[in-house]
Amino acid sequence: MAILQYREALRAAMTEEMERDERVFLMGEEVAEYNGAYKVSEGMLEKFGPKRIIDTPISENGFCGLGVGAAMNGLRPIIEFMTFNFSFVVIDQIINNAAKIRYMSGGQFKVPIVFRGANGAAGQLAATHNTSTESIYSTVPGLKVITPSNPDDAKGLLKSAIRDDNPVLFMESEVMFGMKGEVSDAEDYIIPIGKARIAREGTDVTIVAHSKSYWIAMKVAERLEYEGYSAEVIDPRTIRPLDIDTIVESIKKTNRCVIIDESNPFASISSEMTYQIQERAFDHLDAPIVRITAKDVPAPYAKNLIEYYMPQEEDAYQACKRVMYVQ
Repeated sequence: MAILQYREALRAAMTEEMERDERVFLMGEEVAEYNGAYKVSEGMLEKFGPKRIIDTPISENGFCGLGVGAAMNGLRPIIEFMTFNFSFVVIDQIINNAAKIRYMSGGQFKVPIVFRGANGAAGQLAATHNTSTESIYSTVPGLKVITPSNPDDAKGLLKSAIRDDNPVLFMESEVMFGMKGEVSDAEDYIIPIGKARIAREGTDVTIVAHSKSYWIAMKVAERLEYEGYSAEVIDPRTIRPLDIDTIVESIKKTNRCVIIDESNPFASISSEMTYQIQERAFDHLDAPIVRITAKDVPAPYAKNLIEYYMPQEEDAYQACKRVMYVQ
């Protein structure tokens, strides 16, 4: 196992896939000369040249539309957003073009494109730069949405995303680019899209959390273990398609569920999970499902307010105690 930063794992995945398939290229703002806003593409311009590592103007709707057209014509573009907050200016290209062309063409056109970049709240960046967009895009048929929580998943899932013949939104937490972790050094390491990971086994409560919320779940599980309770932690890894089977099987064992979700509460990831759980495992629940989400307001700027706005470890801990009836 190699120890890599999150950004290094992403770079390794893109580099390996570009070496493997000459149709793959990277395009976005500052990805070439500046090595990427978060240094994910550092050194790739020197390795692959300006025809495959392409700097763009600040014109997301332009270069995303170009990417969709390139994908329709047999290339495999990776489109980097400096932040997924900027993807809102390309809703038409992503939702009306990338997601629907294969269906509308009766399968004549594939759209093998990856949109990747920073997603979710990252501290004092205020309302326009702190949106968790996965709940928005996961409502759209034709899109796949991936939210890796660690370097190993980032590498294995990005390689799978690049090889997929459908549009994939690959969402990376801005605060995790410097995170270090073990990454498999297996040759051609691939993680299947749509398969959750049981990060920690337990018997008393199931905690479901993705992206950086996963790390809150792990801390809560450790606190509960100290008190003699056993929490099972599930990282969905992929939001769409959602591996609901793994979640349901866990709840059949623990009979309780807490979901930690950075989305705003209305029509959130946790809303859909809650519906699917009660549809398939209602008789196994010994307590109502509890979710911990961002507050139902635009993200504030002030440090104390953004901390209040985001899901907190203490809230998740108390929720677990509540569903176990031990408060």
